[in-house]
Amino acid sequence: MSYTFPVTRTSHPKPKPDQTNLGFGKYFTDHMFMMDYDEGQGWHDGRIVPYGPLSLDPGSAVLHYAQMMFEGMKAYLTPEGKINLFRPYMNAARINRSGERMCFPPLDEGLFVDAVKAIVREDADWVPSHPGTALYIRPYMIADEVSFSVEPAKHCLFIIILCAVGAYYDINRGGLTGSHIYVEDEYIRAAKGGTGFAKCGGNYGGGMRATKKALENGCKEVLWLDAHEHKYVEEVGTSNAFFMIGNEVITAPLGGSILPGVTRDSTITLLRKWGYTVHERLLSIDEIEAASKDGTLKEAWATGTACVISPIGYLKYKGRDIVVNGGGVGELSQRLYDTLYGMQTGTRPDDMGWIVQLG
Repeated sequence: MSYTFPVTRTSHPKPKPDQTNLGFGKYFTDHMFMMDYDEGQGWHDGRIVPYGPLSLDPGSAVLHYAQMMFEGMKAYLTPEGKINLFRPYMNAARINRSGERMCFPPLDEGLFVDAVKAIVREDADWVPSHPGTALYIRPYMIADEVSFSVEPAKHCLFIIILCAVGAYYDINRGGLTGSHIYVEDEYIRAAKGGTGFAKCGGNYGGGMRATKKALENGCKEVLWLDAHEHKYVEEVGTSNAFFMIGNEVITAPLGGSILPGVTRDSTITLLRKWGYTVHERLLSIDEIEAASKDGTLKEAWATGTACVISPIGYLKYKGRDIVVNGGGVGELSQRLYDTLYGMQTGTRPDDMGWIVQLG
């Protein structure tokens, strides 16, 4: 089954931004997708409307109890002028897993993908063509029922907004470089049984104190440790983390406290296809530091929709620098980036069947 949606076009199109200086999250497109949910009626009235402010009652549940969740996706322009989406059905499945945890009604996965396609098609002239750029897609749900009762809302909104973006990290604008990451051993991001696997706003808002510490220490992001023993690496603030020690690639297991990233899954799949040994296992920060000292820590990188692949050059831990690959970009990190970004932008063949191209 396919879905179509009525469109109300803006009468005041925005000027397009300079593609060489987009930043991340500054330039939103002309339209947005909206859909309502009411208990007893289900999801209804999907529509595309001009981008603009939302009208929310001050008593809306999302403003008081943070009942919300979101997704992150990108649309890429190919050399032939086509628009590519990368594994959108994984995002559709994940938003429902997040929704189950946050007590949102399930959304048909086909409807989700068709809504994404529809809004991207409507604002197709916003998909940038400059190297390293993309159209970022932010689907999200909020509970806008007016109530102070701490219970799942009976009315909510599903919204998709779009934004022309450049590189997520400023340091990567000229190409991949080794980033500085702060190892957080005081605060925690999530614990098993919590919301760590869900893409909900509270996970990110609660991490901002640690991000502030990272910035004060000259780092761009945080590497979180586990909640119980504060020693096993979990994930980077906005990404999953990978470490190559010897000939083994290691990433944290999906145990309920980390996000099951689409790029994480794609990275593991590619590495195994290429013949690498990948283990999803517990890895302590002490093991990483020891591997750095004895020379067996070959590479480390973060994976995510925003950054794709972001090499890690230094880990700052208890005032010490754990150096990875001399602070530079490893061969495997570069190969992963070139392969994934090449598939996404249509400059390399998609031999995995991951690309959904808009006609």
